[in-house]
Amino acid sequence: MTAPTPPEPAFLSRPHDPDDPDPWLALYLDHSTPLDEDVKRAWLVDSSSRSRQYLLPVVRPLARACIVLTQLLKIVLPRSFTSSTLLHRLLAFGLDRFVRPEANWLILRHFWLGSDVLDFIARNSGVEVPLRPLRPTCIADLRDHLFVRHDTNLFNFVINLNRALATQQRHLAPLAEVDFSGLQRCPLQLADMPARWTNVVDLQTAIELFTPVYQLFLTDNDFWRATNSLQLDETIGVYCATLLGRREHLVLVNNKHPLVPMSTLRAGFRLVLHGVATEQLHALLRRAGAERSVNP
Repeated sequence: MTAPTPPEPAFLSRPHDPDDPDPWLALYLDHSTPLDEDVKRAWLVDSSSRSRQYLLPVVRPLARACIVLTQLLKIVLPRSFTSSTLLHRLLAFGLDRFVRPEANWLILRHFWLGSDVLDFIARNSGVEVPLRPLRPTCIADLRDHLFVRHDTNLFNFVINLNRALATQQRHLAPLAEVDFSGLQRCPLQLADMPARWTNVVDLQTAIELFTPVYQLFLTDNDFWRATNSLQLDETIGVYCATLLGRREHLVLVNNKHPLVPMSTLRAGFRLVLHGVATEQLHALLRRAGAERSVNP
């Protein structure tokens, strides 16, 4: 079952009351940060849902307590219960059956956008960097270990890029001619996401729920690597900002300091920041490419 055309969000259909302004409307109308219009609408619809308002405050502390308990379990039984195959089947099942269409759409988009960003850096780096793009077309595609592959892709990219640059004694630098040709508009449609009556869980609540499951079915090393991959946001942001000669845009990065690993307790929240940062970076690159085509 697929969703019909999404209705007008409540924050757009309600009349504006100056004495009781709608915070979601203010965020929607604000354009101080780059974000595609459809993405912003889906994000705010998901964020203003009852699930996020009432379920997230209950789920978040319980999920973090589960992370602590699972960490203790991993100390005693470091490789018990580990199965990437089972993990991805559970995640795909949960997303398909219980998560809102907007959240599923944003999750699937993330793999496409992340692949585009790495391709942009590689094609403008001046060196050969092997890539393994991830472009799922439906939730079932996630079963092919896509979450783990997404994390390893990031670390492998940083390693391969910097080894190639060091071998040729080169470094990234602002370019007079930047190649934006690898950037594309993600073809996935919100209307194609599952929309059963059970698909009610918002993105942030889903991530908090899935993080302890992720930890349970991965080795301790794999979970730590996945968590620390979030701090590569600043690394990837620096690469793109350097190539564009626009270092000021690094203010949009919230997962900072890749040399200082953070606790896994806030992994769910930081994963949400990672998703937003990727959307903003991709929108920024597309906007820069559009400006370059108008003013070559």
